[in-house]
Amino acid sequence: MSKKDDLVALATPEANDKVSLARVDINHLLARARKRKDKEDKANLVFFSLFTTFIIVVGIFLSF
Repeated sequence: MSKKDDLVALATPEANDKVSLARVDINHLLARARKRKDKEDKANLVFFSLFTTFIIVVGIFLSF
């Protein structure tokens, strides 16, 4: 391997200097945040339901 090949392999890619001028729609951001919160709420409800079911089953098991 030549020294030039080593330098090509070590060269860092150039950064893209384009600046995005796209406008951000607040409604899209709010919808995304609501969707994420709904997903988290659903997961929390599932875990709470599983925990409650476990407590009830253990309570029934211990009562006999």
